[in-house]
Amino acid sequence: MKNIVVSLSGGMDSSTLLLNCINKVGAERVTALSFDYGQKHNVELERAKQLVAYLKEAGQNITYQVIRLDGLTNLLESTLVSGGSEVPEGHYAEENMKQTVVPNRNKIFASLIQAVALSVVKRTGEETAIAMGIHAGDHAIYPDCRQEFRDADDHAFREGNWDADKVVYYTPYLYGDKFDILKDGEVLCEKLGIEFDEVYKRTNTSYKPLQVEGVWYSDYKSSSSVERLEAFIKLGRKDPVSYADETGPVDYEVARAHAEKVIAEYQSNAA
Repeated sequence: MKNIVVSLSGGMDSSTLLLNCINKVGAERVTALSFDYGQKHNVELERAKQLVAYLKEAGQNITYQVIRLDGLTNLLESTLVSGGSEVPEGHYAEENMKQTVVPNRNKIFASLIQAVALSVVKRTGEETAIAMGIHAGDHAIYPDCRQEFRDADDHAFREGNWDADKVVYYTPYLYGDKFDILKDGEVLCEKLGIEFDEVYKRTNTSYKPLQVEGVWYSDYKSSSSVERLEAFIKLGRKDPVSYADETGPVDYEVARAHAEKVIAEYQSNAA
């Protein structure tokens, strides 16, 4: 593949994927797209912009654009969308996490990314990849992250477009988890000559971010935050993002201890 179009949410997974793609084909051949669909945690879009700016300062010339889909906000039923009910807390593999599914989200994103990738093919005449940061940790809760969905979606794309045979897929983390992704991020930062903490403090995984005196903090109780914290604990590194709860900002050790408790309780119940 000569070019890559990346779905960049601003989260830890897709940000690592962006580094992976830059390392693979060079930043000048990477197009990153973010989507504003009215998500409560839209601070992730700010983090994506900050990360792209940091990478450009480091000499990585990435094409980046935010695509606005916020006209859908009032029509989508999900706890993640503005106006939806409270985002559930707990372990990310629990049944109530299905409330965080946004209807047909990955299909909507995939259609737009496919259109852009196919346009790159038409403009350059070169094979172009679609990169997505889906991973095994998402498979139980999010059916649109499973390979069966990807295969069916790809079939429809190829049936409906000329030259679609020049578009391929790049999903390097499909059978890994957040720890595998973060571990790869550590290696990629070294390869690209950039600072690990500078990259990951410019990401947001929290589904319930809190704003304190104009500054955004990650929560540490939502399932997405617990999953992120587990990855940092396994890697043996402190998470560079700042955490808070209803009392205000908290030390990283508070967030870490809560995550360890939730993980232990889940494992005990599952045993």
